[in-house]
Amino acid sequence: MTPSTRPATTHAWLGLGANLGDPLATLRLARQALEQPPEITVVAASALYCTAPVGGPSGQPDYLNAVLEVVTTLTADELLARCLSIEVANGRIRTTRYGARTLDIDLLLFGDLCRQDAALTVPHPRLTERRFVLQPLCDLIPLRRLPGTDSTFLKLLTNLGEKQGLLCIDKLW
Repeated sequence: MTPSTRPATTHAWLGLGANLGDPLATLRLARQALEQPPEITVVAASALYCTAPVGGPSGQPDYLNAVLEVVTTLTADELLARCLSIEVANGRIRTTRYGARTLDIDLLLFGDLCRQDAALTVPHPRLTERRFVLQPLCDLIPLRRLPGTDSTFLKLLTNLGEKQGLLCIDKLW
């Protein structure tokens, strides 16, 4: 393949979370599934965090959360579709908004793309409100600016204030 025909690549960041079944095993399986296709390469992983549920029904177990940085030749829509198929393959059933789940994979950032439509919103619409997303992003890209703003992820994290029950449980998972 010559450089002129090589597909363009984009860096993207995916938020992973799980709180049903064996969350650690599920997150590892999701990471492996993302590493399988030649169109996606996992280039970095944040630490793994244990967090209390945010929103949704009471009584849910704590979540395990992390962020993966990937390089992909897929479009944003194709990457989202791949993430959703991995969720389903790992038993994800969408019934209750913010409810417990076997696996959640959110497309947080897709390069510097800013898009909001019925199919996809990037950057993720609640990214700036969630320590369980911002802390793992800061593990990977603290000085990167949130697309469409002048704020770095470190600044956004600092602005959140309290730790919201976030506990780092594994740096290499």
